[in-house]
Amino acid sequence: MIAGEASGDLHGSNLIKAIKAKDVDAHIQCWGGDLMHAAGGNVVKHYRDLAFMGLVEVLMNLKTILSNITFCKKDITQFQPDVLILIDYPGFNLRIAKWAKQQGFKVIYFIAPQVWAWKENRVPSMRASIDRLLCILPFEKKYFKDRWNWEVDYIGHPLMQVLESQTHLPHPLPTIQNEQLIALLPGSRKQEIEKKLPIMLSVVAHFPSYHFAVAQAPGLEDEWFASFVPSHDRIHIVKDNTYALLNHSKAALVTSGTATLETALLNVPEIVCYKGNAITLRLAKWLVKIKFIALVNLIMEKEVVKELIQEALTTKNLVRQLHLVLEDPITIERIKKDYALLKDKLTTGASAVEMAAQIIDETILG
Repeated sequence: MIAGEASGDLHGSNLIKAIKAKDVDAHIQCWGGDLMHAAGGNVVKHYRDLAFMGLVEVLMNLKTILSNITFCKKDITQFQPDVLILIDYPGFNLRIAKWAKQQGFKVIYFIAPQVWAWKENRVPSMRASIDRLLCILPFEKKYFKDRWNWEVDYIGHPLMQVLESQTHLPHPLPTIQNEQLIALLPGSRKQEIEKKLPIMLSVVAHFPSYHFAVAQAPGLEDEWFASFVPSHDRIHIVKDNTYALLNHSKAALVTSGTATLETALLNVPEIVCYKGNAITLRLAKWLVKIKFIALVNLIMEKEVVKELIQEALTTKNLVRQLHLVLEDPITIERIKKDYALLKDKLTTGASAVEMAAQIIDETILG
């Protein structure tokens, strides 16, 4: 099982639990993180050693990436799995899928690559390499069938079950839970944190009645992360407890990615922040076919939450949008209604990871 980032570690850990529930003796070797390890997976390589974001960053770290691919192939060959499960992370995992299929391994892709956004040319190779493609967004099954005549599996979004379990748990934040709180979610990759967190923190002086809590993702070194967070009586770091943080927050500034969907499903008004390498962004604008970068907006096919991208990500714009989601009744009510519709779209009536575990079982036996 291979996951290359924090969200993959989360969903991979729940998938491991679902597999173990069906077969307690299942032996699962992983590339992932602490959550997959805690769920019973044997983690060979941590995702923090794999996460490189953007074309320029990938090119700068190409030697390391190629070395990881070589090591991964060797690891799979030695382990001889009954099935290889790849979780998102397409730049790496699609290479492994093609090789693994050539070696005769069964391949399941859990959380389909977003080829509907860009790199559609990957699809023919994916069809040849992947035995079962498991999709988590409602429009993906139709996309693959209509455009590529490929029957794939829609299992619903695994976040639905993750967040449903959170609603029944206490969420203590001992030092700050009684304060008016705004959450800052700067991401899990070092490159994105370096670019975006200073801009996010620039709004603190404009909201003197609020405390701000910065979510530190798993796998990031405390000292490194703290170096980006100034010492201030209204700024706090919350480590490995993002859901609790969101449950206590009036609003959130969120780096694009899975966190935008998590925030929406927890009913927190948000502003999506993205700022990357300028060259990478220019290339992306040329290649990417989608109108939005936030999953919430993509699924709903309209701007539910405001996106501030590149030059638009400024202190002035953040302050203006924060005032709206905190104080404007019309904006707040519209967001709540759209969030309710979003949940309806993502609900299938069954657990995504349990459906995935069943498909994995069928693939091994079939």
